Amino acid sequence: MSKALTRTEFNFPGQKSVYHGKVRDVYNINDEKLVMVATDRISAFDVVLPKGIPYKGQMLNQIAAKFLDATTDICPNWKLATPDPMVTVGVMCQGFPIEMIVRGYLCGSAWRAYKSGVREICGIRLPEGMRENERFPHPIITPTTKAELGMHDEDISKEEILKQGLATPEEYELLEKYTLALFERGTRIAAERGLILVDTKYEFGKHNGTIYLMDEIHTPDSSRYFYSEGYEERFEKELPQKQLSKEFVREWLMENGFQGKEGQQVPEMTDEIVKSISERYMELYEHITGETFVKADTDNLAERIENNVTNYLV
Repeated sequence: MSKALTRTEFNFPGQKSVYHGKVRDVYNINDEKLVMVATDRISAFDVVLPKGIPYKGQMLNQIAAKFLDATTDICPNWKLATPDPMVTVGVMCQGFPIEMIVRGYLCGSAWRAYKSGVREICGIRLPEGMRENERFPHPIITPTTKAELGMHDEDISKEEILKQGLATPEEYELLEKYTLALFERGTRIAAERGLILVDTKYEFGKHNGTIYLMDEIHTPDSSRYFYSEGYEERFEKELPQKQLSKEFVREWLMENGFQGKEGQQVPEMTDEIVKSISERYMELYEHITGETFVKADTDNLAERIENNVTNYLV
């Protein structure tokens, strides 16, 4: 079976520190650049699962790089290069402590809240009489705070963001403008692939006083996609939508009694399960990009990454 990269401990030229996130390992180079390694770790319910998924990091990194390149006319972004299939190098930004969630349809946590009677999310009033997976009259932005590792993100309104000084009014206006324009571009690209971009998240930061788009965009880990074909019929019949996201991983965990709650055990991840998740991610990659996925050599993953990044940095 192909190898998976679940841990990195590199020492790149000019390295000052490293941050190990749930999925990505981020190396600080001279307080100027970030080397973001998309590992093969996979998380669900805020828990990193015990086994890595071969090629997952490569797929997510390449999808994000493709969408970053496809949106440079909308706003500046942090990407400088992808020296390895699993690595993006970019400019170091001071991140805003919020995530800009944008929703085109009523589903997921927003639907669960709506179904329980909630009619206002992040300060936005929702119309009465909506149904699950129904399209909003226009996309809505429902920001969250960026939580520390192991903690849950919390919904926050525009008013609260400004009140807490997490962004100035001018900055927030630009964040909203960029968010809606990026979502519109992502929606159009998805439509060309027979997909609906349902919701997604963007992260922004500042570099030399300019707001930059950071991190990944429009990947199945940060976004939810429906298939266009059959959407209307499924919606009218109140059937679950066929979707492209890592929701299938959460569903497998729930079917096996795990939702990240205290005392619950992650079900056994057999080689068969790991292989099936990897293949599903490949399906996502090919649908989202419209290209065939080409597997990189996984024999000496860490050595390959270290060589490629070092050669780029020097």
